[in-house]
Amino acid sequence: PAPFTLPLRVAAATNRVVAPTPGPETPAERRADGLALALEPALESAAGAANFLAMVDNLQGDSGRGYYLEMLIGTPPQKLQILVDTGSSNFAVAGAPHSYIDTYFDTERSSTYRSKGFDVTVKYTQGSWTGFVGEDLVTIPKGFNSSFLVNIATIFESENFFLPGIKWNGILGLAYATLAKPSSSLETFFDSLVTQANIPNVFSMQMCGAGLPVAGSGTNGGSLVLGGIEPSLYKGDIWYTPIKEEWYYQIEILKLEIGGQSLNLDCREYNADKAIVDSGTTLLRLPQKVFDAVVEAVARASLLYIQPMMGAGLNYECYRFGISPSTNALVIGATVMEGFYVIFDRARKRVGFAASPCAEIAGAAVSEISGPFSTEDIASNCVPAQSLSEPILWIVSYALMSVCGAILLVLIVLLLLPFRCQRRPRDPEVVNDESSLVRHRWK
Repeated sequence: PAPFTLPLRVAAATNRVVAPTPGPETPAERRADGLALALEPALESAAGAANFLAMVDNLQGDSGRGYYLEMLIGTPPQKLQILVDTGSSNFAVAGAPHSYIDTYFDTERSSTYRSKGFDVTVKYTQGSWTGFVGEDLVTIPKGFNSSFLVNIATIFESENFFLPGIKWNGILGLAYATLAKPSSSLETFFDSLVTQANIPNVFSMQMCGAGLPVAGSGTNGGSLVLGGIEPSLYKGDIWYTPIKEEWYYQIEILKLEIGGQSLNLDCREYNADKAIVDSGTTLLRLPQKVFDAVVEAVARASLLYIQPMMGAGLNYECYRFGISPSTNALVIGATVMEGFYVIFDRARKRVGFAASPCAEIAGAAVSEISGPFSTEDIASNCVPAQSLSEPILWIVSYALMSVCGAILLVLIVLLLLPFRCQRRPRDPEVVNDESSLVRHRWK
């Protein structure tokens, strides 16, 4: 993938599980000119109920149709395949038959399901769904030896959400509660898991879709490690970059190069209006101005940025351009994430990247991490001033609606007042000229 420059610091490779814990920065870790380099000691895992080795290869799928995890939901357990999405925060499963899925969660068959009595609608860049909100027991067979009580939405209506060819029938949103619908007060799946399983507030992903699909099946698989980092899933060092805001996994992009040449754009263009890491997005999505510059640079350098496509025809090898324009964000999607082992360290507000052993073609790595780089030519702050976050926008919207409602009520009272005056007994000393009352009312 086209190389990014991010404000990074590196952690040493380790031969045991790393479980990052929150704590103050040491002087050696402090960021200098947007970049720092520091070694970190390995820490023992606190994940008593989690077996990280059992989580290796617990994902199926590929970047084109998503990576999904097997879950058992309800009592008795019903098996479903759940799409892993770091760009949303709701946990939802199909709750009714659909032509594009092979199974769904039947709440009436579960003795432990409890409805919460309200609906929720979630909209994505592509597609949307509406479901009933409830709670039930969930088991993750590969990695945990117990069940957890979590909030779950059962989808009864959707549009462009379930698509032809998919092999999953639900979605697991792993972003922050800020993005949860209908409000951030609805506890997310991962927050529930951290509390009930007593695991560190960190998870990591390896998606093995880089290069040609294994045996032409279009299913490459990967690993979702809930509660820490599994050393066998990466090589070399882990490089971390700070999370700028806890809603999406928003990071800061300093520079983007094509063929070794910088695009020479103001770094704020890369972060307009945010830059996020999102496993639920297939492509690398770039703001329109950045996308145009990339296309021009690719053409000028005679480079191709392509992905193999399966199923287009028996006699063809088809590829697609792995980058698309975006109107509202730079999104590091599966196209880029497949080259790395990605750590979402929520405890220390950072995202880590390490070289992935499965990101190879004919023994050659498709991605690499290097640095540190000088940031002398980079603006001091590449992240534009944040617009109002969604919860604040909702508060402002409700306040404006209340004001409008009050004004409307006053107008209705004013319109009805003349008629009430007409019904009163006539008083010869009172002026009952309606037009006069109106004129006085508006003076």
